[in-house]
Amino acid sequence: MDLRKLKTLIDLVSESNVSELEITEAEGKVRIVKSGGNVVQQFVAAPMQAAAPVQAAPAAAAPVAEAAAPAAVTGHQVKSPMVGSFYRAASPGAKAFVEVGDQVKEGDTICIIEAMKILNEIEADKSGTVTRILADNGQAVEYGQPLFVIE
Repeated sequence: MDLRKLKTLIDLVSESNVSELEITEAEGKVRIVKSGGNVVQQFVAAPMQAAAPVQAAPAAAAPVAEAAAPAAVTGHQVKSPMVGSFYRAASPGAKAFVEVGDQVKEGDTICIIEAMKILNEIEADKSGTVTRILADNGQAVEYGQPLFVIE
């Protein structure tokens, strides 16, 4: 990410009522958090850009190790395209979009993620059978978090 753009984002966060801002681009992900009037900025490089500051490597090692456990799941993982609240059905009490063992086609709605009061339908990105559901109804999910396994 361009240094001037990063500086502008930091200035905008520090001068506004926004307490946290996260931007994802091809170069990586930037998260700017305002804490007690001070602005803290984190930069996570994209997987193809392995070059990272040496001091950031030990802190990043623990989350990578935790993320390795879900990666051991066999089959195609459908991952969250955004941060929000995960819902298996269109409304409380309604039938879930999919259950374990259901056949899905690419493009079928499999869940909803609510972000900023907007309900976003998440579609299967592969056809197959749902073998695992990795998120609980109502659970907060992160960007890139595995939600389903389709084989």
